[in-house]
Amino acid sequence: MTTRRLTALTPEQAPGRAGELLADIAERHGSVGEMVSTMAHSPALLDGYLSLSRAMRRVRIPRALSEKLSLAVQEWIGCGTCRDAHREAGRAAGLTDGDIELARQGTSTDPREAALIGLALRVLAEPGSLSDGDVAEVRAHGWSDRVIAEVVGVVTLNLLTGAFNLLAGIQPEPEG
Repeated sequence: MTTRRLTALTPEQAPGRAGELLADIAERHGSVGEMVSTMAHSPALLDGYLSLSRAMRRVRIPRALSEKLSLAVQEWIGCGTCRDAHREAGRAAGLTDGDIELARQGTSTDPREAALIGLALRVLAEPGSLSDGDVAEVRAHGWSDRVIAEVVGVVTLNLLTGAFNLLAGIQPEPEG
């Protein structure tokens, strides 16, 4: 059984602006997810997460590929909650079980996509090692500088959510 280290808050319990943000989300969507309501312990974190999340919906990276990037990153981070969420989002975006499994392994059958997934994992795990050659290789696969830059945003958003869920103890119950 996973132990929750931080508790979810209601809009009434959340400090400052976080309470307003939670109330707004609940009003618009009918409920607030566990991660978001737990992030409400910090108004700054919650506001930053929501802003980055909204901004990353405008990336030029195709939705299915964005989910592949997220799956690769979450597999590396080890957040089961995020991995499960991106598996479902990937299916909704048209990914097959094979696509999902390859993404979790950090690759794709499409060499263009594999190059971008590889870049995402390098941005996450060893950004100091990135070189001119690495960027040139991704460009050689036809990716624009905008998409290359947006990979950092996708990775950052996934690191934020995965690390937060792991710290807070928001993980799926073990099967079995």
